[in-house]
Amino acid sequence: MTSHSNLTSAQGRRLAYKRIPGKGPEIVFLSGFKSDMEGTKALHLAHWAEVNGRSFMRFDYSGHGQSSGLFGDGCIGDWLADAEAVITSLTEGPVILVGSSMGGWISLLLSQRLGARLVGLVTIAAAPDFTEDTIWASFDTHQRSELQRNGQVFLPSDYDEPYVITKRLIEDGRQNLVLRAPLPLPCSVRFLQGTADVDVNVSVALRLLAHASAPDMQLTLVDGADHRFSDDRCLGLIENALIDILSLSPA
Repeated sequence: MTSHSNLTSAQGRRLAYKRIPGKGPEIVFLSGFKSDMEGTKALHLAHWAEVNGRSFMRFDYSGHGQSSGLFGDGCIGDWLADAEAVITSLTEGPVILVGSSMGGWISLLLSQRLGARLVGLVTIAAAPDFTEDTIWASFDTHQRSELQRNGQVFLPSDYDEPYVITKRLIEDGRQNLVLRAPLPLPCSVRFLQGTADVDVNVSVALRLLAHASAPDMQLTLVDGADHRFSDDRCLGLIENALIDILSLSPA
């Protein structure tokens, strides 16, 4: 594992990041819920950027990977602030966001803050509003009572140890929903979604496509692809989407 650099945010959180210098616009990868910058997609895009001389940034949210803090203490608003701190403190000029799962939600929130700096957006199995529409909506009466009583519940995970879901995560998520009000995106957008994704249903991607507005917006459904979206075929599709966005973006 190569060494990383650290940024201390205004909130005092130490955020680990790795940056590859190259031609702009700068590509920023936003990982998913409990994922980090050493995941398959992040590493693949880092290698692609290095080979192609492209500026590329990946980082860990607080409570993830090599950044400070505990995962269970964080929420969408914290991780959005982390991402914004990395972008505003470490990059200049136009940026392209590549958001995976929760990173897709955070990239949609960032699109409302970055303004003209955002010249392209690629999402991979984007999970907008998942704390409300997936987690809270799936809770039974016992789980909802436990959350109110104990402030947290634990959910099994196919990827790691159980997820801790906190009352703060749910309540903060409600302050950051993007599918309830107009969602204008200021740039070219490519949504990628697998049809065999059991974590983010295809209906979420279709809802996002119908809800958002952009000057150039496309959704690609990949038959049989799961939520990881990390086999050779899917990684190639991510590359192609990024190349497409770059071809439409100012340097």
